[in-house]
Amino acid sequence: MAVTFALPADFGYVILTSIASIFVLMWKGYKVGAARKKYEVPYPKMYSDDDRFNCVQRAHQNTLENYPQFLILLVFAGLTFPKLSAAAGMVWIVGRVFYALGYYSGDPKKRMRGVFAYIGLLTLLVCSIITALKMLGFVNFV
Repeated sequence: MAVTFALPADFGYVILTSIASIFVLMWKGYKVGAARKKYEVPYPKMYSDDDRFNCVQRAHQNTLENYPQFLILLVFAGLTFPKLSAAAGMVWIVGRVFYALGYYSGDPKKRMRGVFAYIGLLTLLVCSIITALKMLGFVNFV
């Protein structure tokens, strides 16, 4: 049985949120490049003996490691809950900025300032599960 659907009219918020996330990735990439220059870490070295560089590099790398799951959950959740998903996505984005700023301090423990990003990610996860169950016909309260 085929499932057909139309994108919700508010899905544009989901698209704008995904675009905002790209700007955060670009900013973090710029920060790594600037740190390479500041701490004299040549390419292709991924890490340095200087932990200040490593903190900047890890903040970017960790975000990239988590980015695919964020995007897929944002899109799936946005099929049913576009405004809530966009808001949850922005919570994740802002949390990742706080995470990075804490990490950039040179004290890795300060990265925990961005732990609230998981509120956004878990909201996207729950909304994605509901979307899947709705498509399978298990729920129809949405």
